[in-house]
Amino acid sequence: MKKTKLAFAAALLMLLGVSSCKKEETKTEPQPTPATLYTRVGGTTMVADPNNPSQMIEAGRLTLRAVVDSSILIIAADPQMTKYFPVLFAELGTGNTNGLTALSKNLTDFMCAATGCKNAKYAYVGLNMKDAHNPAKHNRMGVKATAADFDKFVGNIGAGLAKNGVTSANNKQLVDDLVALLYTTKADIVQQ
Repeated sequence: MKKTKLAFAAALLMLLGVSSCKKEETKTEPQPTPATLYTRVGGTTMVADPNNPSQMIEAGRLTLRAVVDSSILIIAADPQMTKYFPVLFAELGTGNTNGLTALSKNLTDFMCAATGCKNAKYAYVGLNMKDAHNPAKHNRMGVKATAADFDKFVGNIGAGLAKNGVTSANNKQLVDDLVALLYTTKADIVQQ
């Protein structure tokens, strides 16, 4: 009987030892979804539109529109880039700003969609990047883009970011992510 009690105690100890060595189940917490670029530039928070104070606009769209409009002015002043916009410059020379307004809207819509905006009101409905930058398919485009001019364009967008307070010095990751996003379009835009 003593042997039975000892065997039982040994078995119990072994069972306890084995169960205590059993790996503790770890519960994996779902990882948060990283914030989209759209969220990081302001997201869906509604703010007054400075161009039309009686209307509200998503902060993300407002930020992107400000960068686009600043960049368009920088690009227009860049002699290396003017060859791409002869129709636009001819219109502006006659006081017609419709093309400029359309360019700003299309580029802002594109940037909203590309950065993760889900608001259908801001959906990009323009040409795909390849057709939009091919003079044979889009008569507003002056010439086919070169790689050097694409890089210059990205630099001009960077200057537009800086003009709106977004620089590598104060938000390197955001600038890097936006530049990386622009470079995803390079293969379609550069056609010569």
